[in-house]
Amino acid sequence: MLQTVRSTRGMAVAPHSLAAQAAVSVLRDGGNAIEAMVAAASTIAVVYPHMNGLGGDSFWTISCPNQPVVAIDAGGPAAADISSDYYSAKGCTRIPIRGPDSANTVAGTVGGWHEALAISESWGGRLKLGRLLEEAIFYAEDGIAVTASQTASTEKKLAELKPIAGFAETFLLAGAVPQAGSKLRLERLGRTLRTLATEGLDSFYRGKLAARMAKELKAIGCPISADDLSSYRARVRKPLVLEHSLGQIYNMTPPTQGVISLIVLGILDRLDIERFEPESPEYIHLVVEATKQAFAIRDSYVADPDYMDVDPQSFLENTYLDRLAGNVQLDSALPWGQGRGPGDTVWMGVIDSEGRAVSFIQSIYHEFGSGLVLPESGINWQNRGCSFSLDPQNINALRPRKKPFHTLNPALARLNDGRTMVYGTMGGDGQPQTQAAVFTRYAVYGYPMQKAITAPRWLLGRTWGDDSDSLKLESRFSAATQAKLQALGHKVEMIEEFDELVGHAAGIARNSNGVLEGASDPRSDGGVAAF
Repeated sequence: MLQTVRSTRGMAVAPHSLAAQAAVSVLRDGGNAIEAMVAAASTIAVVYPHMNGLGGDSFWTISCPNQPVVAIDAGGPAAADISSDYYSAKGCTRIPIRGPDSANTVAGTVGGWHEALAISESWGGRLKLGRLLEEAIFYAEDGIAVTASQTASTEKKLAELKPIAGFAETFLLAGAVPQAGSKLRLERLGRTLRTLATEGLDSFYRGKLAARMAKELKAIGCPISADDLSSYRARVRKPLVLEHSLGQIYNMTPPTQGVISLIVLGILDRLDIERFEPESPEYIHLVVEATKQAFAIRDSYVADPDYMDVDPQSFLENTYLDRLAGNVQLDSALPWGQGRGPGDTVWMGVIDSEGRAVSFIQSIYHEFGSGLVLPESGINWQNRGCSFSLDPQNINALRPRKKPFHTLNPALARLNDGRTMVYGTMGGDGQPQTQAAVFTRYAVYGYPMQKAITAPRWLLGRTWGDDSDSLKLESRFSAATQAKLQALGHKVEMIEEFDELVGHAAGIARNSNGVLEGASDPRSDGGVAAF
């Protein structure tokens, strides 16, 4: 099991160890936290392809000491020519989850890297883009070691992925699922990364690479056009903030569920959770019930901010949170509806020697996204747009150039005692719940970061690879805890001791004296790297 790491210089954490190492190699070369994160993001897009890639979206929360926290929305919108009529003409009652009709949104993540590096320049960032993409290019061309997680995802979804254009040629070996430890080369993706290093990240949207990708997308039947790519730019936003008794907690604006993660913590801050042990049934019950309150808001209001008629920051006002906390019942579970489904995602964090901190999340939605791999550029395109509703009255209804709802949300906290904390996880409905577990166990209960990450967790709803909406408990929880939660009215399901269903969590904290403490999840293939 990974141990907590402490250092007085830079630190990175990622759900794949090579991404964390790529980030720290940049820090060693004098790079800052943003530059290190671009190296990590490009590397993990290669070495963990079932979870994320250049064909997906990302979101950033960024802190620089003595400056306001900023966020970057690098989520891509729907194609300009797409609408519910497009699908109804094909006899669809819902958007397909695989294939060309699921790949209906622009991939925003590379635009997010570009926007983040503009901020890095204001910090004095000086490393060349080719240096930041160096490890990613190497692994794509030399080959990646397939992880057990990638093998399991490929096996589980093989029947629906194998017929999709480009998938078998890219992610299978001789037509079979690559086993853990086998070597998989992604040469076409390596060439695309070299093009980006030479021509700049903006070439993904406006340049020869963009023109080539647009032709590829059209040839395999995707609705995304050259105009959709050229009109896209990631956006810097003011993040949402929760005034917590321990400090300020920041998260991403809609279309993500960042406000939901903050609502959960705001409710818990009002429920005196310290009176219960952090692995007790009472503690789990309160977090689950706070989650239900927050999810009701999510499912009614959270969407592309251009289509919302309420300010999400208003949900974090004291009077509003007081009312939500008053709805939580200590002695019984409230009804629970249905979750928002899976999400294959990576969360990563970096803090550099100057205390500059990045919380970052990158995703292609389902395992391997749409399944499509562009034949020349080797990019596996996301299927985030399949989460749109074809019901015109739904808050997440499909509209041309509208952004879909995202479960993704990168968290960052500035605590009153001078600590800065970045933390997060992958996993659909599980993200706000796991963030609550990690933050409260570390900041409220005083767990070391590694213990906060490793301790047994739960999941209400659904995450990647799962279709059940029960309350799932890792089997390290006692039978007595299970029985008490069932007695409170929860539908409990036991899962493995260390189960990927509850997500790949991680975190880093920097104390006021500059000492760093980080932890990676034993449920992942990740690690903490520091110097």
